[in-house]
Amino acid sequence: EALGMIEAPLRIECIDISTTMGENTVGSLVVFEDGLAKKSDYRSFIIKNVHADDTAAVAEVVTRRFTKTLSSQDNSDGDSSIGDEKKRFAYPPGLLVIDGGQPQVRAAQDALMALGVTDVPVIGLAKRLEEVWLPDDEDPLILPRSSEGLYLLQRVRDESHRFAITFHRKRRGKSMKA
Repeated sequence: EALGMIEAPLRIECIDISTTMGENTVGSLVVFEDGLAKKSDYRSFIIKNVHADDTAAVAEVVTRRFTKTLSSQDNSDGDSSIGDEKKRFAYPPGLLVIDGGQPQVRAAQDALMALGVTDVPVIGLAKRLEEVWLPDDEDPLILPRSSEGLYLLQRVRDESHRFAITFHRKRRGKSMKA
């Protein structure tokens, strides 16, 4: 209700970016279905654009993730050669959460619009004050601290953050050895 959605999202995906001063930038995507983590659908992304700032990295991850949805829909004519990867992302989430504020949410929304995806609601959850950012709103939405909805969003965002940091540390370790 607080997000203005008609029904509760059954599948929530969350994206987070992890970097150290622009080096070894990675993105994570975690999936929650029915309020529970679906770890088999987690994905990590090595950001290909070496000059990407946080917003450009978010846009790249969104583009790469939703390109899979679009390509699986293009092959939906009964083609059994669709791989497991595409099957997992054959349908869009009910809600896309971005770990960040207004700039990151707008970058994600712009990337979706560029792909022609208009049916996926996007929000951002900023850590500082646990503000919920909607793409077209100038001010954040503040959910009550005791809200179950806020608690779920925090769990999703924190898991995405943990997954991104773990992958980033692994990549950073490899580059240090090299």
